[in-house]
Amino acid sequence: MSNLFLKSLLVSPAVLAAALAVSTSAIATEAKATNDVVQSQASALQPLSLAAAPQIAAPEVSASDVAPIASDRAVTSLEPKALPASVEVAQAAPAASEPALSESPSNSLNQINRYTREGRTSNAQVTSVSQLSDVQPTDWAFQALQSLVERYGCIAGYPDRTYRGNRATTRYEFAAGLNACLDRVNELIAAGTADLVKKEDLAVLQKLQEEFAAELATLRGRVDSLEARTATLEKQQFSTTTKLSGEVIFAITDEFGQPRSNETVFQDRVRLALNTSFTGKDLLVTRLAAGNFRSFNLGDDFSGVGLQTFQFGSTNNNQVFADWVAYYFPLGEKISVYVPAFAGLQYDYAPTQSGLMEGFDGGSGPLSVFAQRNPIYNIGGGSGLGVNFDLTNNFKISLGYLADNSTLNAEGGTLQPPAAAFGANNPAEKNGLFNGSYSALAQVAFNTDFFSIGLTYVNAYRRGAIFDTGSGGAVVGTSLANLAFLNPNGTFTSSRVNAYGISGSINLGRNISVNAFGSYIEADKVGDGFDAGDIWTYGIGLAFADFGKKGNLLGLMAGVEPYLGNSQQLGRGTGNSEPIHLEAFYRYQLTDNISITPGVIYVINPGQVNNSSDIFIGTLRTTFTF
Repeated sequence: MSNLFLKSLLVSPAVLAAALAVSTSAIATEAKATNDVVQSQASALQPLSLAAAPQIAAPEVSASDVAPIASDRAVTSLEPKALPASVEVAQAAPAASEPALSESPSNSLNQINRYTREGRTSNAQVTSVSQLSDVQPTDWAFQALQSLVERYGCIAGYPDRTYRGNRATTRYEFAAGLNACLDRVNELIAAGTADLVKKEDLAVLQKLQEEFAAELATLRGRVDSLEARTATLEKQQFSTTTKLSGEVIFAITDEFGQPRSNETVFQDRVRLALNTSFTGKDLLVTRLAAGNFRSFNLGDDFSGVGLQTFQFGSTNNNQVFADWVAYYFPLGEKISVYVPAFAGLQYDYAPTQSGLMEGFDGGSGPLSVFAQRNPIYNIGGGSGLGVNFDLTNNFKISLGYLADNSTLNAEGGTLQPPAAAFGANNPAEKNGLFNGSYSALAQVAFNTDFFSIGLTYVNAYRRGAIFDTGSGGAVVGTSLANLAFLNPNGTFTSSRVNAYGISGSINLGRNISVNAFGSYIEADKVGDGFDAGDIWTYGIGLAFADFGKKGNLLGLMAGVEPYLGNSQQLGRGTGNSEPIHLEAFYRYQLTDNISITPGVIYVINPGQVNNSSDIFIGTLRTTFTF
């Protein structure tokens, strides 16, 4: 800053306040400014979640804010399935001299973002210094700020009503603040209130205007240019109501425990979601997916044991298909409604009390489907209705009914690709919305900032696998647990299911969560007097956010995947051993949009038999979100 400017600050308190209005930290040291930026970095990156958006009672979201991506179901988000609140990330100030931007759309957006960071669009006008929550009468610049606010009305605060006086500034920011004061002075003069403007102030402001003439001219030119470019972008944008979000997963994985030959494979899954909001509070999700998952050779008794999240919702040839279509909307302040037309899941709307371990089947949480939540939420899925009632700020009741979009070609049949799906959309006998496989959920949940707990009941009619999310193929548990009953020819048969579960989590500070769950599932074969199948599952998880670096996540999980506890009584062999699931993973956040997650999955007694070979899976997963 020139000597002229420094001298002018001594002439008038109002001018001193003008400098403070855009940055009182202009006199702070470079080290102090750097430290402020570091301390304001986000504490964690939220997992991108397509089905993650919905765990709010009456979501007030806009099309530009909601990003459900994967069931991953958050597009983060840590959403729409909802996850921990985001933290503002401080933006580095641009250099005083910046290279000219090209006319490309990407550079136009960069310039718009940069201009926004410099305070043009993010501040809110205040009419009294008392409206600035972080400005106290004891502050050394309080009188100067008060003078500018009450005499000239050219002070702007941040949307959260803070002033952040110790923040560093750029010359462009100072020029913007000076220009605001000049405009205000001109308004006062034009309104006949020139007596409020001191002659000394006008003289100093004139000198400041001369000092910052170049910056003011550049700023005005940039504003005009940005307004023109913004208008062009608005005309050329894809939609005013829809945002595209995506997740791409690359995974190198292998299974080492089985005597059967399994080679190291490179698998992928891509999910693209069109998130549309018509009112700012509703959300229409249309998601496309493709993948090339092929199962490891683990034998016929292991079913969904060890299935990984990027393998869930994937074909084997990267064929693109619509894998989730759903609509969220609120009814008043206390009720939120979820209507899935295809591939809806019970945990799309019902909170799972899983803490940091809930990854919503995306690429930012645990490796396996089982490690994310209580398997009771995986019983059935498809088309139907889910409703959340917020009784109080802490109590929530969730009710839902989902009819399968099953991939079984008929009762007692074999698995088919999604194109051959039977279920709620099929008018044939023993199908449709109310006469085919379904699952109905009722849950009471209580949560505070410290802990949450939920009691869950599911009533279901299953024509194939029990823990299949309505798609026909088991995603967790042993074959005995999923197919407790078989016809004499070995094909699947139907069962009526009553499931009882409890899930809870505890937050130990901001960065540690412990979650646990347990469920008992009773499955009765339809049409005979056989004893009911007793299916059990339970587990505990421990997660550390920001482990080693902001945005990282370390997770540990131990549990028992769903297994049939009375297989001997049902004539299904002698396998009653518990399939113990152990898992560890570490998500390392390379950038805001790229993470790498190495991890291992170890399952003991995967077929409920002591002499069955253990499963040991090693995976290196890379996740790209946008």
